[in-house]
Amino acid sequence: MSTDVTDKTPAAAPPGGGSPSGGRNFVQVVFGFIAQNRRQYGMLIALLLIVLLFQFWTGGDLLLPRNVSNLVLQNSYILILAIGMMLVIIAGHIDLSVGSLTAFIGAFAAVLTVSHHVPWPVALVLCLLMGAVAGSIQGFLIAYGGIPSFIVTLAGMLLFRGLTEILLKGQTLGPFPNGLQKIGNGFLPAVGPNTNYHNITLLLGIVLAASVVWQAVRARRRQQEFSLDVQPKGLFYGLLAAQVGAIVWLTLTLASYNGAPIVLIILGVLVVGYGYVMRNSVFGRHIYAIGGNLPAAKLSGVKDKKVTFYVFLNMGVLAALAGLVVASRLNAASPKAGLNFELEAIASSFIGGASMSGGIGTVIGAIIGGLVLGVLNNGMNLLGVGTDWQQVIKGLALLAAVGFDVWNKRKSGS
Repeated sequence: MSTDVTDKTPAAAPPGGGSPSGGRNFVQVVFGFIAQNRRQYGMLIALLLIVLLFQFWTGGDLLLPRNVSNLVLQNSYILILAIGMMLVIIAGHIDLSVGSLTAFIGAFAAVLTVSHHVPWPVALVLCLLMGAVAGSIQGFLIAYGGIPSFIVTLAGMLLFRGLTEILLKGQTLGPFPNGLQKIGNGFLPAVGPNTNYHNITLLLGIVLAASVVWQAVRARRRQQEFSLDVQPKGLFYGLLAAQVGAIVWLTLTLASYNGAPIVLIILGVLVVGYGYVMRNSVFGRHIYAIGGNLPAAKLSGVKDKKVTFYVFLNMGVLAALAGLVVASRLNAASPKAGLNFELEAIASSFIGGASMSGGIGTVIGAIIGGLVLGVLNNGMNLLGVGTDWQQVIKGLALLAAVGFDVWNKRKSGS
């Protein structure tokens, strides 16, 4: 009597067959995805936890429509600076002058509009040009003069602070024209029928949500056409629903108060524009290249000096824009404006995922990092925490973010 000992092990599933999650349940897929993208999503999850924590501690005051609007207005200039600083850090440099340059541009705007009665639109253009000149001078010294960015911008910090004192003669100068004030304090106008909501804000929110859905679905289809790996369908639609839900919540919150602040529209344009440049343009790829591996970038034909020059020119323009926002929000130019803004912008970039060694970071990461600091500031103010302890907590947050970057590098073996 013979016994059949033939191996009955089932054949392996063909490639591409079965579940893309490899038989794992949805929770395992989600945590696996977060683990693979921990640099990208780590701070976003931290921001959500901080928001929920302060929402509980403040008894719901943190997310009241008025306070959400104030959060945007209070942190707008830091977020503008953080976008430019992220590009500088990705390129492997640092800029310590942006706080002083912010104050100088505010003083320059006050002298033009208040002392010399220059029309505010003309003054706005002149201020942005002045920021471009200041940034280009520093960029030239760094890129073509070979002077380290730390030294050049440290000198710039002292220089612009001194020029601010000279322009203002040690005094506060204001008020600004109404048109200029609206940049930092204004809201979109109310039009249309009375719906108990701000109609333009509702319309912008609908357009934004539809655009996010269209872009995400289009990107996923293109990845599938080129046989690239895509997120599991359940995870993809879950993340997309979360994004749309956040947009809808923010839209309804702002629309139930005074509507979207003008500076939020400015920020939105900057995030979309700079995000596109860093993801899709040759210039953006060159910034990552020189920050990630300068010798290899040179061998590949990247004009590193030209890229560095334009990165600092851009930082000067954004610092000028931030200076206009700060001055218009305060409705006056002050010699003490912009103190520690450079540290806030640098901290926002590192908390948002930038690497000390350069070559890593995203525009949206800079915004997330700035919001982490902004929510910490606002939440602690609502709780009555003293400024001394606020500084301690923000310092620990920065240390934790940089420590996370070091751990992430060791984990990935890079």
